[in-house]
Amino acid sequence: MHEPAAVLTGNPNAALGRILAGLHERHPHLAAGPVADGPSPEEPGHPEYHRRRRAEWALSRWKTATPPRYSHADATHPAVQQWADQVATDPEAAGSLLLTGTTGTGKTHEAYGALRRIAAAGPHTYEIRATTAADMYGLLRPNGSARGTEGELARLARVPLLLLDDLGSAKATEWTEEITYRLVNERYNACRPTIYTSNLPARTADGRDLTAALGERIVSRLSEDTRVIAMTGTDRRRTA
Repeated sequence: MHEPAAVLTGNPNAALGRILAGLHERHPHLAAGPVADGPSPEEPGHPEYHRRRRAEWALSRWKTATPPRYSHADATHPAVQQWADQVATDPEAAGSLLLTGTTGTGKTHEAYGALRRIAAAGPHTYEIRATTAADMYGLLRPNGSARGTEGELARLARVPLLLLDDLGSAKATEWTEEITYRLVNERYNACRPTIYTSNLPARTADGRDLTAALGERIVSRLSEDTRVIAMTGTDRRRTA
């Protein structure tokens, strides 16, 4: 049996050096370009790849928590978009959001749109709860839940992102004021962002506002770190 013939004899590095020298002689201005040896955005290890995976997971959570009526909700108000983007990057510094306006001006649609925009950004943490104030009070009443009032209140207070719709719409009592204060106060102290919607303005000269419905203690906390956006226009439901 014949021994395999050597294709390259001598020092391989010397041979490569002669080739490179020849190239340089023919093309003296030719320079080596950068070598892209890192992962592409389509491969694991690239930040964009993992952001997309987080966004897919968060959007699936958003769809689960969103009623079919708002399954196509999108944040269109520039201030709402800005707030949502800040929540996605730095939730503790974003504060909360209060959307006010008369019935049918798109507050709830905009709120679910904000939650969707946060999910699409691919945040590192995405856990949400969405409820109306009336449903929340019903859940927190005695026998309203198997977890009990304290258990349910703790869940609402500690969820990273909460939507509380129609704040101030329920009949005000000492009990509703105390429950709302405890919820708002704990989320305020923990810097957990919350979206509130209400048909009532934050404050008015005639006193027909959230302060009268909720009490000064609650509105004082809301006013410090909550961005208030007034939604205007006619009732979209009646127009449709």
